[in-house]
Amino acid sequence: MSFENKVVIITGASSGIGAATAVQFAKQRASVAIVGRNAVKLRAVNEECQKHGVTPLIINADISKDEAPNEIIKKTIDTYGRLDILVNNAGIVATGGLVDGAIMKSYDKIMKTNLRAVVALTTAAVPHLIKTKGNIVNVSSTLGTQAGPLMMAYCVSKAGLNHFSKTAALELAASGVRVNVVSPGPVVTDILENAGMPNTWEEWGKVTPLGKVAYSDEVADVILFLASEKSHSITGGNLTVDNGILLKS
Repeated sequence: MSFENKVVIITGASSGIGAATAVQFAKQRASVAIVGRNAVKLRAVNEECQKHGVTPLIINADISKDEAPNEIIKKTIDTYGRLDILVNNAGIVATGGLVDGAIMKSYDKIMKTNLRAVVALTTAAVPHLIKTKGNIVNVSSTLGTQAGPLMMAYCVSKAGLNHFSKTAALELAASGVRVNVVSPGPVVTDILENAGMPNTWEEWGKVTPLGKVAYSDEVADVILFLASEKSHSITGGNLTVDNGILLKS
């Protein structure tokens, strides 16, 4: 795969799947705009990309803010003059359910980041993607189809993202723009620590049929495949990278 002369926006690019995806695109000579809230981590990702001869456009932004989507698109177009691929990867997770009454503590924030921001950024990006016959890859989760205890808001946000992606794929197909989803299962990132969850990755690995968890670069490989010409006949798809965990649902 080669993405030379292609322009890619990746949200949530400061760590985990987003960071790995940025580096993988850099290896394939893409022009990359990396978006995230943590400026220090974004600079570290920038340095990794530079090792492969690509200096990304760093956009320090919180995509849940109303002004962020248009600013992200404007900065990218002002810098590169076009947009070919949008990777909506940014997402947050928090625990909380109905019985403990905690769901509403994080519900609005999760929905704003995981779903509303994706809709807003996609809306801002579409005119440019139509010009280039580009494509969109949305990063969801196996919890978009599988219920997760005490993760109700997150599950709802990812289920909504899945359905938005299908609807967007149907609408944009006539314009030559593809929309696909990657749904990771347990992936080694900082998500457990950020969510305050007590589980370890070793414990998560034990519940998958293959007896292991995935790593960010494995998910990044699937994202690049869906963004490439090798998948030019795939739209509205949802590829799982879950070590078989959905087989048990």
